[in-house]
Amino acid sequence: MRVGMETAQHRVEWPELVARVRFAEEAGFDGAWIFDHFKPLYGRGPGPCLEGWTLLAGLAAATRRIRLGALVTGVTYRHPSLLAAEAVTVDHISGGRLELGMGAGWFEEEHAELGFDFPSVGERVDRLEEAIEVMRRLMTTDDASYEGRSVHLDHATYRPRPVQRPYPPLWVGASGERRMLPLVGRVADAWHSFGSPTELEGKWAVVARAAEAAGRDPASILRATNLSLSEPWDEVRRVADAQRRSGAGYLVCSWPTEGQARMEEFVEQVLPEVMAA
Repeated sequence: MRVGMETAQHRVEWPELVARVRFAEEAGFDGAWIFDHFKPLYGRGPGPCLEGWTLLAGLAAATRRIRLGALVTGVTYRHPSLLAAEAVTVDHISGGRLELGMGAGWFEEEHAELGFDFPSVGERVDRLEEAIEVMRRLMTTDDASYEGRSVHLDHATYRPRPVQRPYPPLWVGASGERRMLPLVGRVADAWHSFGSPTELEGKWAVVARAAEAAGRDPASILRATNLSLSEPWDEVRRVADAQRRSGAGYLVCSWPTEGQARMEEFVEQVLPEVMAA
């Protein structure tokens, strides 16, 4: 079982963020994850919230082994050509440690405040699918052209190529069964979602059918979900085991509200068991 640590940058300054990620690296976590928002998602009033992709570049330069990613990047915030260049840049700074997490975007209030377009769900899914195709072409092809509904390329070439070939692993965060889960099955290297093992098994069936229809082996898609560290340790162990038995190959552990002491207990008492499963 692969295990990552998520430390979203809600109301957390740079020194604390880099300290948490370095702690995760030293503790043996597979990856460290941030979020892609421009304002805190909880708490009252304004607070610090560093931009995700420049933060990933900083973390890449400040670490050596741990893999890094945003869980997940909202496709509505950046043109896919810009995001492709950012992803390649982080992949190079990190020496090939980037996980490329993408999603359709959801936080309408943030979009309205900052002036980002927030189209319908269907259009956001369309944009995500087009963005993935555009980014793949830019990261693998010279003289790339593409004509979509919301984005196009006109004989475009971007260099350098990513360190990871053909491109960093593509994670898609998805739960919608009509459009998003079939998209995962067609294009994703990893699928991240939330829910109980039973709920995720039902959603996985949708992903697997779409993968098979696209000529892909469903087993090639990594299945990931979150693991709370705020429950008693026996309950944390039980949930981790249940998710593993239902097919999860990656658990994302959010930095607990109880603080670093709680995370240190997890690393000492539970993490080795979970990773060995």
